[in-house]
Amino acid sequence: MRLRPVARFGLFALLGLMISWLVACGSGQPSATTSADGRQEVEFWTMQLQPDFTDYFDGLIASYEAQNPEVTVRWVDVPWADMQSKILTAVTAGTAPDVVNLNPDFAAQLASRNAWLPLDDKISEADRSVYLPNIWQANTLNGQSFGIPWYLTTNVTLHNQALLDEAGVEPPTTYAELAEVARQVRAATGKYAFFTTFVPEDSADVLQSFVQMGVNLVDDQGQAGFDNPQGRAVFQYWTDLYQQELLPREVLTQGHRRAIELFQAGEVALLSTGAEFFPTIEANAPDIAAVTGSGPQITGDTGKTNVAVMNLVIPAATEVPEAAVDFALYVTNDANQLAFAQAANVLPSTTGALENSYFAAEGTQGVEQARSVSAAQMDQAQVLIPAMDGIKELQAIVYDNLQAAMLGQKTVDQAVSDAAAAWNAQ
Repeated sequence: MRLRPVARFGLFALLGLMISWLVACGSGQPSATTSADGRQEVEFWTMQLQPDFTDYFDGLIASYEAQNPEVTVRWVDVPWADMQSKILTAVTAGTAPDVVNLNPDFAAQLASRNAWLPLDDKISEADRSVYLPNIWQANTLNGQSFGIPWYLTTNVTLHNQALLDEAGVEPPTTYAELAEVARQVRAATGKYAFFTTFVPEDSADVLQSFVQMGVNLVDDQGQAGFDNPQGRAVFQYWTDLYQQELLPREVLTQGHRRAIELFQAGEVALLSTGAEFFPTIEANAPDIAAVTGSGPQITGDTGKTNVAVMNLVIPAATEVPEAAVDFALYVTNDANQLAFAQAANVLPSTTGALENSYFAAEGTQGVEQARSVSAAQMDQAQVLIPAMDGIKELQAIVYDNLQAAMLGQKTVDQAVSDAAAAWNAQ
């Protein structure tokens, strides 16, 4: 199973106010915390992990309960599309679970309303040190830890070596190299080097490219941080690629699925995707998979690479905080993270698990090579898009104005200025 990308959710202002009020006043009662046999009960919510990983979690929970006979764990799996509404409703009503699987962006929005148990005085420095520092940082807000890192996904750049050989080029690792490779692939083969979508509802890859090329999306006051030479250079970069016919026309109207289709058809040389997708290519296009290699994420002068993080948070209203924290640490320890990474073809967020030979690069190919490349990026990888209210609106504004520049409806200078003005007026 390919795990769905981490989704970004918005908060309704009214619900935010209700949550703040309920947490501040301590109203509502959490769900039952004692099972029929008198043991403490920890209610654990995950996001769309059944039925593919039912055996894994059944075994993990049985092992934990055997080691902690005073605790029973009740596992509830929630469809990913329903998690936002269900957790908001549960937190508002005071019936939230004791441990819940979320992504840092959404969790941070509720952390700002004191919905989660602060963890800095609950987790020792020794326990915290097992996690990758940059990934732990993604679960902090205003210097306070609100979540425990769990599994990770990150993109690698798959490349059709046959197409690159035909064009006489090496796989690019930077956006500057990508522009040159795009020209040579187009000239030599008539095909495209790359497809990245400018549909704001589909992907944030282009927005991430701003950060990778050294642009701060917003400044310290929350105002547009891209109305400057660095921001204009990124607008110009994508505009030039499009106007020079080095990107397919569909990048303005179709999403990442189209990139996959074109790569599997041998019509584009490069595909930015997760290592966990490689088996799908092997199944759908074995001839393409046979000539496909894996390289690091394309980035800018910053060298930054993006990672998507899933975490575990503990609602502040839990009546079993010690048991909840202990179980969350158990789920995310080295051994269990490694086992889940192997089952789900994802990456662990602990240093020890990531150093396992399962992620070794030497002599690998196919999905093993893609996995090792993605693992090698983890020391420097970070969440590039800031966790902030309105991030989806910012993305839409940037993409809309960037599209206008690409289509020649605006100059690059006008597109940047209009995007900045639209954001600052929010």
